[in-house]
Amino acid sequence: MRLKDKIAVVTGGTRGIGYAIVEAFLREGATVVLAGSRPETAEKAVASLKEADPAAKVSGISPNLSDYAAVKETIDAIVKQHGRIDILVNNAGISDRMPFLEYTEENFDKVMDLNLKGVYNPSRAAAEVMAAQGGGVILNTSSMVSLYGQPAGVAYPTSKFAVNGFTLSLARELGPKGNRVNAVAPGITETDMMKAVPKEVIEPMIAQIPLRRLGKPEDVANAFVFLASEEASYITGVVLSVDGLARS
Repeated sequence: MRLKDKIAVVTGGTRGIGYAIVEAFLREGATVVLAGSRPETAEKAVASLKEADPAAKVSGISPNLSDYAAVKETIDAIVKQHGRIDILVNNAGISDRMPFLEYTEENFDKVMDLNLKGVYNPSRAAAEVMAAQGGGVILNTSSMVSLYGQPAGVAYPTSKFAVNGFTLSLARELGPKGNRVNAVAPGITETDMMKAVPKEVIEPMIAQIPLRRLGKPEDVANAFVFLASEEASYITGVVLSVDGLARS
């Protein structure tokens, strides 16, 4: 078990890629605290995981990730209960497809508040804990659109490009304190949202992928397990693409 006895916090852990990360971490022996947007979604995810494995060491939380005081209070409570935090996964986020000329400041700020402050706030609180304990791992969820952009919804790729910069800069700053900081940039992945997309839309996407399939949440979760483990002990400041694409 690559994460045996590690204490991990996973935001956005109630569904899709985040849920798959929680499942993978549990299989690898970690104790996981998953964060959802609401208490009921966190409780539902925990119940589902415990139904699959009654011995699963998992619990749920639902702080407002855009509020640093709320996040700090939650992180402190986790440390009080478990004694440490070894791994933080900043996976919570929202996507956006709004045409640029329809944006309002409120629309733009909504994406930035969660996709950026929702990474900064947990990282700030957890980094303080990790520095005191001699190190830890911070992993951020980026996106392929941080590299290529998208036809509409400019706030989303902008926020994920910022996540990449945050990851690289924090890796340089916190490395001497024993922290590793990396990101994973998933491509098109078979989440519940993608399953609702018509076949005629999906097939041209698959045709552009050399591996000729969409990614699965497990594909992305496996990358997070690797980067969280000691197998990646000499890897930091990396944005790892998990998108099935070939690059020169």
